[in-house]
Amino acid sequence: MNLFSLSIKNVFAKPLSSLLSVLLFGFGVAIIVAILLTSTFLKNEINKNAQGIDLVVGAKGSPLQIILASIFHIDFPTGNISLNDANNLTRNRLVESAIPLSLGDSYQGYRIVGTSKAYADLYGAKLVDGEWFGSEMTATVGAAVAKNLGLKIGDELESAHGLAEGAGGHEEHPFKVVGIMEKTGSVMDQLILVTVQSVWEVHASHEEHEHDTTSDLHEKVSLDRLGIEVTKEQLENEDITSLLIKYRSPMAAVQLPRIVNGTSNLQAASPPYETARLFNIIGVGVDVVNVLGLVIIILSATSVFIALINSLKERKYELAIMRSMGASQLKIFLLILTEGIVLTIIGSLCGFGLAHIGFGILVDSVEQIQTSGMFFVYDEYYVMLGSLAVGIFASIIPAFLAYKSDISETLSKA
Repeated sequence: MNLFSLSIKNVFAKPLSSLLSVLLFGFGVAIIVAILLTSTFLKNEINKNAQGIDLVVGAKGSPLQIILASIFHIDFPTGNISLNDANNLTRNRLVESAIPLSLGDSYQGYRIVGTSKAYADLYGAKLVDGEWFGSEMTATVGAAVAKNLGLKIGDELESAHGLAEGAGGHEEHPFKVVGIMEKTGSVMDQLILVTVQSVWEVHASHEEHEHDTTSDLHEKVSLDRLGIEVTKEQLENEDITSLLIKYRSPMAAVQLPRIVNGTSNLQAASPPYETARLFNIIGVGVDVVNVLGLVIIILSATSVFIALINSLKERKYELAIMRSMGASQLKIFLLILTEGIVLTIIGSLCGFGLAHIGFGILVDSVEQIQTSGMFFVYDEYYVMLGSLAVGIFASIIPAFLAYKSDISETLSKA
């Protein structure tokens, strides 16, 4: 007697009852797996995009907002900081390197970032065509930007204020595309890189261009730690949005944020600390949804239990006949247990499939996400084992009742 094939037939003999058990179990598993996929993916993305950045320095305000705006480019900056203050900070012995960022404008929803070549190097970005931005009003665009907007070398971009499409722009100061980057799978794919001097040029008024040309003010100054060259006038009068800092030693993690926050107009934001705080905030909602998934799984286990109990009542005579024909008590026990496990496995597979399909649809609809629905995490194995354990637990009592059934009493009542 093939227990597995017989169990399959018994499961499909009651399609509505079995379908209810499978759907409940599948939804519970799908919720837990979907949350697991999403949270793990977000953590991986955050770690990947924040790699090599020990501290972000911006204008006074929310540290989390500084992180979201300067690393992930999904929020508005808290304001600007003086280039002179930023340069003085980079001279601190605790700073190994610093990357300037000037934010605020965009092109058709993609953020324009005034920075240095070191920013592209931070993500290992390489060119697929053209050259890197260097001179004023030139731009190197990310792979997703070039693909989605159909940009090519020589095209001109007219920047707009903020991140909203259709906002007021700077038509009189277009950027020229001189390079296109390869896909990196990071936030770099969604950016348009220009020099910080280009950002200043775009926002300069005509009056500012007509300042006297005193040779001292227009003398060039090399800001080695920032990787840019500016005039003395720009050093004294211009602003940037933030600095991405790398520490020289572990001691800097303790001392430098305190030094920065002691400055009246600067705010230090630690990527590890702020992202951990963000996940703590999100974690409350994640825990609630996970509890919901567990409740649904428990309900589905109860459904499996009831289905097997009802099936047992209806099949008492059938099981007694099997016993009389030589089936042992152990085989009857294993038969009922296998039916419960089959329902659990089918439900679990449906749940895993639903979660991955849903995650795949989500990531395909959000162009900033560079992955697919075939993204697997190790903890899914624990969900699988846990689901199997729940199915076995729900089947134990019905299987034991079948094991203890009295053959002679059942046949005598037939």
